[in-house]
Amino acid sequence: MLKVLTIGAALLLSTGAALASGHESSAPAPKKEPPNTPQVAMTERGPMLTDQKGMTLYYFDKDDSGNKSNCNGKCNERWIPLTATGDAQATGDFTLITRNDGSKMWAYRYRPLYTSQQDKAPGEANGAASSTQWHIARPAF
Repeated sequence: MLKVLTIGAALLLSTGAALASGHESSAPAPKKEPPNTPQVAMTERGPMLTDQKGMTLYYFDKDDSGNKSNCNGKCNERWIPLTATGDAQATGDFTLITRNDGSKMWAYRYRPLYTSQQDKAPGEANGAASSTQWHIARPAF
């Protein structure tokens, strides 16, 4: 038993020394998604779309034209558009919408995406209610 422990300790020490001297794997770093790219998350409420921080994304019933946001001005104090960087590229069901002010925002299947000011922590969905025109954005499978 002592022999097994000694061999194990020697392997651990040699592995640590190799890593410390720069003999790590040279695999490329995973590609980082651009900031604010929408994500699909599995939650207690089922699959839903979130931002990269895990905050729930919503869509607005009045955003039905497929090419613009109808939530501007005071509406944006409660519903924060999921902004896109200037170099963001549409991919699959995720598209980009140009807002009234010229900025870009993410959309899912041409419905603009927003976070709710009422959500304070990842996974919360305080912005959705059956009596409102705002709904949790969910992926279509």
